[in-house]
Amino acid sequence: MTADPNRVIYTGENPFLRLSTTDSDNYSSNASFWRTLISPAGPGHVLYLKSELTENKWRIYSDNIAMARWLQSTIQGNLNAELLDPTIPVVDSQFARTGDARDFWTESLKSSDGEIALTWYQMGDPLLVHTQPNAVPGRPYGVATMLIPAAGTRLTRNGTSAVGRSWPRVRENRPFSTSALAFSESWTEAR
Repeated sequence: MTADPNRVIYTGENPFLRLSTTDSDNYSSNASFWRTLISPAGPGHVLYLKSELTENKWRIYSDNIAMARWLQSTIQGNLNAELLDPTIPVVDSQFARTGDARDFWTESLKSSDGEIALTWYQMGDPLLVHTQPNAVPGRPYGVATMLIPAAGTRLTRNGTSAVGRSWPRVRENRPFSTSALAFSESWTEAR
C-alpha cells in the first residue's frame, strides 16, 4: 500500500445535481450538497443552490456557517468561482437523508426559507476517481471519490419541482450523468 503524499483537508460526501432543459451544460439548476465529516472548520452540512426555484441566485443553506464559508473560500469556490462571494447569506438549516444508493437517495433540508429535497435515482455503475493536486490546470486540490451517476433526478423547493433534467455524459470512457452521488470523498492539497 502507498499513502497519498498530500495533506488531507476534507473528507465527506459531495452529491451534485445539475439540471437543464436541453442537453447542454447551461444548467437551469445547479446544486452542490456537502456532508462534511472532517474539515478545518468542523463537520456539518451545506447546500449551494442556484435555480429558477431561487430566482436564479445562489442560496446557501447550512448547519455550520464556518464550514460553509471555508468550503466557499477553498474547494467549492475553486469548482465554481461564482460562489467565492462571501456576502451570499447562509440560511441556518436542519438536514436529513433517506434511501439506499443502489436505488435512490434523497437529501432534504428545512429552514426559515422552507423545505428543499434533492433526489437521485436510476443509478449507474460507480466510478472511483483519484486526482493529484495541480493535475488539472487551475485546480490546486486533489480528490479521491467514488461517483455514482444518476440518470434520474428531482429537485423541489416547498413542493415545486425544478424544470429540466439530468443528461447522460461519458466520463473516463464510461457512462455518466450531469448528476451523481459523490461518496467517500477526500480532498487534498500539496504539502
